[in-house]
Amino acid sequence: MIYDNIIVGGGPIGLACGIEAEKKGLSYLILEKGCLVNSLYHYPVNMTFFSTSEKLEIGNAPFVSHNHRPVRREALEYYRRVQTTWDLNIHLFEKVLNVDKSFNEEEVYKIKTSKGEYLAKTVTIATGFYDIPNLMHVPGEDLPKVKHYYDDPHLYSFTDVAVIGGANSAIDAALETYRKGANVTLIIREEEINDRVKYWVKPDIENRIKEGSIKVFFQHEVKEVTPTEIIIEDMNSKELTRLSNDFVLAMTGYQPDFDFLQRIGITLSDDHIKAPEYNTNTHESNQEGIYLAGVVCGGMKTNSWFIENSRVHAEMIYENIHLKLKK
Repeated sequence: MIYDNIIVGGGPIGLACGIEAEKKGLSYLILEKGCLVNSLYHYPVNMTFFSTSEKLEIGNAPFVSHNHRPVRREALEYYRRVQTTWDLNIHLFEKVLNVDKSFNEEEVYKIKTSKGEYLAKTVTIATGFYDIPNLMHVPGEDLPKVKHYYDDPHLYSFTDVAVIGGANSAIDAALETYRKGANVTLIIREEEINDRVKYWVKPDIENRIKEGSIKVFFQHEVKEVTPTEIIIEDMNSKELTRLSNDFVLAMTGYQPDFDFLQRIGITLSDDHIKAPEYNTNTHESNQEGIYLAGVVCGGMKTNSWFIENSRVHAEMIYENIHLKLKK
């Protein structure tokens, strides 16, 4: 079978793409390397979304939350209901390894996965950015005590925890572990807490710092991690400070799988953003027939696209695919 479209990624935007393909009467298949909305599943257990529930809705399915802003558990339940409602054609726990042009019968794409191969006239990449953390590249980063993903604060109760970063993930981790009894130290490269921190959280962390409940080292960076310490450096004076430490939560952000994008022929900008090339009206990349949807469009600017402002990508993409395949 040759599908009209194969969607790589089964997150909220991947599901939105499947819904639009369904509406257009296109044959499609969603391929997801993990569970349904895999990235959301791996979010911290107590996470609260910045967006309100109606801004996370897809497929005209209402998202009713018990809170002003939904939490992770509610989001997982909601997207399970979306899948149940639309009965989207999706294969879970099947990782896409490569996408190649195939000229055996006609010009189609051959998609190789961990479980097989598929043919499709067009491909949509909706892989997000949560799978590859931005590393600190310091000695000791590979120690088991260093975590690039934060889950449940209970693990860190009554331990010395260093949290790296000044944005939302770091601040949430610092506050939650502190409230479970951890001795928390924030290490931030910038001069202050990031302006993008959720407005209802920012006063909380500022007050905890002011009262001394959470220690902070502004304009410092990690130089080394040992089994019992973390060594940080003042970025101005170059003075080193050694801190007793049990865990390091490196909330340094994440990035798209640039190797995969380049392997399938997507052109990236030659600056540090590595923005993929695509038509902003159709979201078709420089590779004809390969489309980009969701946060992957932003490259390293992972704060450019969210569920709420990239849901429209699906409509743009499948309107173009429908027109193209009708010719």
